[in-house]
Amino acid sequence: MWPGVFLKTCLPDIEILMNNTSHYSWPFFELSHASLAQELDEWCCVHLKDENHSLPVNDRCSNILEKLASGGWLRYVVGKEYGGIHENLDVRSLCIIRETLARYSGLADFVFAMQGLGSGVINLFGSPEQKRNYLPGVVTGSKTAAFALTELASGSDVARLSTSAKQTDHGYEINGQKTLISNAGRADFYVLFARSLEIEGSRGVSAFIVDSNLQGIDDSQKIKVNVPHPMGNVILNECVVPSSALVGAEGAGFKIAMATLDVFRSTVGAAALGFARHALHEASERAVGRTLFGMTLAENPVTQSKIAEMVVDVEAAALLVYRAAWQLDCGSGRTTREAAIAKLYATERAQSVIDKAVQIFGGAGVVVGVPVELLYREIRALRIYEGASEVQKLIIAKNHLASYAD
Repeated sequence: MWPGVFLKTCLPDIEILMNNTSHYSWPFFELSHASLAQELDEWCCVHLKDENHSLPVNDRCSNILEKLASGGWLRYVVGKEYGGIHENLDVRSLCIIRETLARYSGLADFVFAMQGLGSGVINLFGSPEQKRNYLPGVVTGSKTAAFALTELASGSDVARLSTSAKQTDHGYEINGQKTLISNAGRADFYVLFARSLEIEGSRGVSAFIVDSNLQGIDDSQKIKVNVPHPMGNVILNECVVPSSALVGAEGAGFKIAMATLDVFRSTVGAAALGFARHALHEASERAVGRTLFGMTLAENPVTQSKIAEMVVDVEAAALLVYRAAWQLDCGSGRTTREAAIAKLYATERAQSVIDKAVQIFGGAGVVVGVPVELLYREIRALRIYEGASEVQKLIIAKNHLASYAD
């Protein structure tokens, strides 16, 4: 079975989803990664088939979180000492899981990703006490995590954030507002970034763990986006957290945030890859089954050209995503450049792949509920969050040009 191509028939009432596993023969992977991909694919066939789309999105997320926890998949987002699978985060495994989940359910990918990103700072930089208090609950699903960085005025410019954390006799008093925060209103805790030092720029930013039940925090304002994901504002008004809520050193928040994003940006590319693989499958099924002008779409050279471009984009994205993950797992230091390349290429080309799939479907491709229509809405946000494509280009260019500096 490995390497090769396997088709999962799953259960009689579920469509076949193609999962090309030939890339697990690449030197980026170990045998355990291929096993993980196949086991998760089989699990998804059974446990993500009956998602009730009529339920409120928070209820859907809670149901998925419970399933992911009981299936043991959340064990991949924390270190072994606190209930995880690996001693440290294995980014290739995170990418495989996100790619696979995204092929089946964008919301399932979202739930998994937020447990990882929301607890990632604690995993990478937290104290032993912070890890003990939060990470086991992330694994069991009893604690829902969130990552609160974005502000309305600063956006991707983290050095300009204005949320403040003033040191007091009781800890830190936090004031400000975060926006477009995933899991706002349902998170048990936020890893939140605020300016704690009177220093301009990034050096004044610190990271804090803020429990959602504290006085002075209002996370009830929802933001409705183009796909059903829980998102909203987090407003802090004289919200006091203990000194023990500080993650790492004071003023190290910017570096902590960027190092965490280095890890998880590759996984965003993996999710985009999963969406693209699903779109390619749907388009291929449509091409061989749809007859127009006396021939199938698959026999039409124009369609063949689109399919070829989609295949190339999917394969190239997989190479870049798993190269970045492999380099990070091998301990080659910061992979800012590689992670930025992977996220930029995978998300941008997934948008193109899905757009071509919609075009192959014709009018049916814009009907709400058709898989390619949902994918078209799902992919759009991935080109923005965790650093928009334009930001990734700046990162890539800066890294490249640094070698030419005098």
